[in-house]
Amino acid sequence: MSISHGAKFVTRCDATLRPGGRRHSLDVFGAANWGRDDMQIVTLASRRDHVRGVNGLKVLPDHDFADAPQLDVVIVPGGLGTDMLIKNEAALEWLRGTAKSARWICSVCTGSFVLEAAGLTEGRRITTHSGAIGQLRSITLGEVVEGQRYVVDGNVVTAAGVSAGIDMSLWLIGQIYGEDHARTVQGLLEYYPAPPYAVELTMHHEMPA
Repeated sequence: MSISHGAKFVTRCDATLRPGGRRHSLDVFGAANWGRDDMQIVTLASRRDHVRGVNGLKVLPDHDFADAPQLDVVIVPGGLGTDMLIKNEAALEWLRGTAKSARWICSVCTGSFVLEAAGLTEGRRITTHSGAIGQLRSITLGEVVEGQRYVVDGNVVTAAGVSAGIDMSLWLIGQIYGEDHARTVQGLLEYYPAPPYAVELTMHHEMPA
């Protein structure tokens, strides 16, 4: 999904049905936007048609690449659609152009492969899902970092797999609006990770084919 002051590219967005049929985003930037009037969250895709996720969730993009507004922050998600996006020259060209003026260019999970395909990671420290570390190292001109939740190199910020995107997004909110607001957002989300199972940090969980 993309934002004009905190964005994403084309990603899933959790929502809850409110009385009166109103919906409110429950992702990090949705929570960060509560009580503010200086953040606009938008979604982008190649076409302004419904985008259906692998598990059936549909997202209706606000813009396509031709009419996208100027953005301050872009976050490129990963997942099973990444292999198609890295071959989508219209998307890559839009990303290259947007990167020239955006304050932050970011990715989550295998979204870093899209940044790589757009030529935005050369000489940068980056990361991705642990199951895709070897693949990214085999193609990138950057330095692939393993074992960190997110990696910051200049205005390029890449997160490891899935939930690491929450950590990265909270850090971004802190950079844009200050640490106090980021802490408030973390509290609104009740994000205090305490998983029921211990997993060795050195374990590699392969991405599904």
